[in-house]
Amino acid sequence: MARKITLSFLAGTMMLALAGCGYSPGERAVTGGALGAGAGAGVAAISGGRPLTGALIGGGAGALGGALTAP
Repeated sequence: MARKITLSFLAGTMMLALAGCGYSPGERAVTGGALGAGAGAGVAAISGGRPLTGALIGGGAGALGGALTAP
């Protein structure tokens, strides 16, 4: 259980750190969405969930985070 929490925390931290990549809000939204989808699918697969659901949730959160961050 601790391993799953640690991996989830690390994936979320990486996603937030990389969501600010890009210069325009559109670029950051696309990069954040792609990174979030990958991280969400990975975390869902590790934790025994459905990777597609994790990718959709992670992609949405990453795109939103990327679009709302300053360059």
